[in-house]
Amino acid sequence: MQDEQIIALYFERDETAIKETEHKYGGYCMSIAQNILHNVHDSQECVNDTYMRMWKSIPPYKPECLRAFIGKITRRLALNMYEKASAQKRGKGTVQLVLDELDECIPDNNGDFTQGFAITDALNSFLASLSEQNRNIFVRRYWYMSTIKDIASDYSISESKVKMRLMRMRNELRVQLEEEGINI
Repeated sequence: MQDEQIIALYFERDETAIKETEHKYGGYCMSIAQNILHNVHDSQECVNDTYMRMWKSIPPYKPECLRAFIGKITRRLALNMYEKASAQKRGKGTVQLVLDELDECIPDNNGDFTQGFAITDALNSFLASLSEQNRNIFVRRYWYMSTIKDIASDYSISESKVKMRLMRMRNELRVQLEEEGINI
C-alpha cells in the first residue's frame, strides 16, 4: 500500500492504518529501536508506542514523508526509553558513545529555537556536501546509531577506516558550524 493511502486511512480513523503501517514499516521501526535499546522486548514496546503516537498525531498532522515521520517518532521514543533505563547505570553503551561523539561538534541549543534551526540548516548543508557513501555512514552512525562494526561490515571497509571517516566528518562539521557563527 502506498504511503498516501495509509495516511488517508489515518484520516478516516480506520484501524487498518496501523496494520498497514506495521506491515510496511514494522521492520524499519524495529531496526531503529533495536540499534538504540539492544533489547527485543523494549524495542517491541517502543514500536507499539510508535503506532499509538502515529494514531494520535495523524490527523491533524499530515506527514510529507511517512517513512521519515515514523522513523523520527520511533527514534525519539527509543532514546527516551534508553535515557530512563540508563539513568541508574554508569556504563556507556553505543547510544551514549554516539551522543558523546556528537557533543564534540554540535552544540546544545538549550531551547534556543533560532539556533536549533541554524544548526539544522548547517547540518543539512554539510550532509549535502558529502559523498553518498560518507553521508550514509554519517547518518547510519548518528541517526540510526549503528555500531562501527555493523557499518564497516555493511560497506566492506575496516572499522578503523569507518572511525577515521567519522572523525574527519565531525571535524569538518565543527569547522563549518564555526564558520557559520554557531559556537560549540
